[in-house]
Amino acid sequence: MASRLSKGLLGGFFIGAGINHFVIPRAYEKIVPPRLKARAGRVVQVSGVAEIAGGVAVLLPSTRRAAGVWLVGLLAAVFPANLYMARTPERFRRIPGWALYARLPLQPLMMWWAWRATRR
Repeated sequence: MASRLSKGLLGGFFIGAGINHFVIPRAYEKIVPPRLKARAGRVVQVSGVAEIAGGVAVLLPSTRRAAGVWLVGLLAAVFPANLYMARTPERFRRIPGWALYARLPLQPLMMWWAWRATRR
C-alpha cells in the first residue's frame, strides 16, 4: 500500500511540476543559469516535457524502472539551476535566502525517492 502511494505521489509530483513549466514559464526561465539564458524558453519547455514524461512513466508498470533512472538523471541535470538560485539570492528576493540553500539537500532526497519508488 505504501509503495503504491509513493509511486502515485511521485508520478503526480513530476506531472504537476512539468505542467507548471507551461503555466508559469517565466518563473522557471528566471532560474536558468546564465550560460543557457539565450535558450531559457526552450530549456524550460524541454525540462517540463521531461518531468511530465517521467511522472507518467512512473505510473505505468512497464516503464516504471526506466522512469527511476530518467528522474534521477533529470534531477541531476536541473541541480545547477538550484545551485544558481542559492548563489545569487539577490535575483530571487521573494524567496528567503535560507530556503534557497535548504533546497539543495532536498535534491538527493528526491533522487533517492525516485529510485526507491520505482524499484518495487
